[in-house]
Amino acid sequence: MTPAALAALHARCFTVPRPWGEGEFAGFLDDPLAFLLVEGDAGFLLGRAVAGEAELLTLAVAPEARRRGLGRKLVARFVYQARLRGAETAFLEVASDNAAARALYARCGFAESGLRRGYYRGPDGAAVDAVVMARGLAG
Repeated sequence: MTPAALAALHARCFTVPRPWGEGEFAGFLDDPLAFLLVEGDAGFLLGRAVAGEAELLTLAVAPEARRRGLGRKLVARFVYQARLRGAETAFLEVASDNAAARALYARCGFAESGLRRGYYRGPDGAAVDAVVMARGLAG
């Protein structure tokens, strides 16, 4: 997927956190520590691994392709790729009001490990907390 296609899908999937633009995706794709996993044009996951840690930066699945296991498949691929890159722990942040994503990550072995109060802003300017989730990657 091109940075433009990534940005377009991201915009269809997010209001909180705000959707990322083409330039932001281009920057991540130029980062040798970042990696992109795609499922056709229906979804993608962007991750990064450095110094024994991996971060799931964003996961987007097209609204019409949801509830088909693509998110779970992308997270499983992320875990595999993070291990290959030497990561021992993985982290992510998710909007506290995104129950579907929080449930997906919990099913994939992530557990809540912290809270960033008011980390995101909604389209109306309201503060939304970010839940920090983590999981070990051993074996």
